[in-house]
Amino acid sequence: MTTAMGAALRRIQLGNALSAFGNGFTVPFLFVYVAQVRDLGSNTAGVVLATFAVAALAVLPFIGRVIDRRGPLSVAVAGAVAAAVGSMGLGLAASEPLVIAAAGVLGAGIAAIQPALATLIVWCSTPITRSRAFATQFFLGNLGLGVGGLLGGLLVDTSAASSFVRLFAIDAVMFLVLGAAVATVRLAKTPVFDDPVPTADEHLGGAGGWRSLLGDRAMVQLCVLGFVMFFACYGQFESGLSAFAVDVARISPSMLGVALAANTAAIVLAQFVVLKLVERRRRSRVIALVGLVWTVAWCVAGSAGLVPGSQVVGITAIVSAYALFGIGEAMLSPTVAPLVADLAPSSALGQYNSAFALVKQLALAVGPAVGGLMAGAGLYGTYIVTLIVCSLGITALALRLGKWLTAEQDNPLRAVAGAAVPAPRAAASDEVTTAA
Repeated sequence: MTTAMGAALRRIQLGNALSAFGNGFTVPFLFVYVAQVRDLGSNTAGVVLATFAVAALAVLPFIGRVIDRRGPLSVAVAGAVAAAVGSMGLGLAASEPLVIAAAGVLGAGIAAIQPALATLIVWCSTPITRSRAFATQFFLGNLGLGVGGLLGGLLVDTSAASSFVRLFAIDAVMFLVLGAAVATVRLAKTPVFDDPVPTADEHLGGAGGWRSLLGDRAMVQLCVLGFVMFFACYGQFESGLSAFAVDVARISPSMLGVALAANTAAIVLAQFVVLKLVERRRRSRVIALVGLVWTVAWCVAGSAGLVPGSQVVGITAIVSAYALFGIGEAMLSPTVAPLVADLAPSSALGQYNSAFALVKQLALAVGPAVGGLMAGAGLYGTYIVTLIVCSLGITALALRLGKWLTAEQDNPLRAVAGAAVPAPRAAASDEVTTAA
């Protein structure tokens, strides 16, 4: 990796960390803001949260072909501007239609940013450095989100809508900072691909591109695995798991904040220690181990209901479970996103990143719905058993995926020096430069 590529990567990651910092000011308080501060009710707040998922699901099937056609820079900048407009709109909107519309714009902007940034990170790294690049992005994002949430909690005042306008304004500014940081990166304008020249339809990510992706058995299996992973972890944080913690473990809602802080702390403290342990291991085996870690996490969470009335046991179990989830997340960050990149043909990198982001959004839409329904029906025993089975399923699916990966895809450190990299290169140079 050249010095210029490293400088570009640092700008991208810094901008991403600052946007996560801005998100921390608003994400934890969004439901309360819509339902109570704007006095629009919990139903409208629920619709606003659902709108984020709907907007992402509407954008992601198409954004990949735009990335592959126009490049990730323009998509990331446009997404950042849209997210800034949507965030500021949420802060200023006082009626239900405007709040929902602003949420849609914000959700669409964030959905465009994610695969574009993933593609940029791939372009600014090599197969050998890619795991560390994605681990650093995940680390900085969680750190920014955590710090932003703490500061937002100090500034928020539910009796004053103006305090929330301030929070959303900070969020909007941080999105614009991300856009500005990305805009200063200069990439090669004329890419040369190592793969055979694709047809126009494939290159643009059209029907041919989707057919090619769906014909990639390893990628399809990774998408199935990804759905189960996001369903079993992130999809439960704000629905089934939190309901279980309050109703069964009998912990206070404020302790849920402590549990989430433990999750973030585990990621921040363990990320680079974990990276050293896993970056030389087979990716499929690392993901399989994550399934076992999360199996233990769900067993620990379930133990909170085994000692009725013991608040100490309940708090310890739930906080420990969230921390174990964080350790698993730290293991995935240098593993899954780089694997998507290494599976992708050079001409369809945006398409692959968008497809995996789409799978994530589907899981994040289905997971809370399933968890919420089971919690509402009081089926907590069945709920815990279901998530234990899903976690064990992660292990089984990961081991199966390993059979379809090449040695280089499963562990890039085994790659032969000079192997093809799924990133564009200038016709006469590999350099990525940054604006002065």
